[in-house]
Amino acid sequence: MEQQDVERIARAAMKELGAHGVVLTINPAGQAGHWRIEIRGGHGPDHIKIKCGQGSSAQWVRDQIFEKYLAHG
Repeated sequence: MEQQDVERIARAAMKELGAHGVVLTINPAGQAGHWRIEIRGGHGPDHIKIKCGQGSSAQWVRDQIFEKYLAHG
């Protein structure tokens, strides 16, 4: 999965979570397939880390974002 794919999915997931207006920065997090999503301007965590690589589905990425964002509360 490419960085722009992760960005697109993350932005859509944040809107679904009601986190409108947040600023996201997505960067590789060391190992291949690991991503760090910086979140500025929301009421949730300031960052989350997800895993996805070749063959990962958009649903898998979305589910991880939801799970980790909601676990912050």
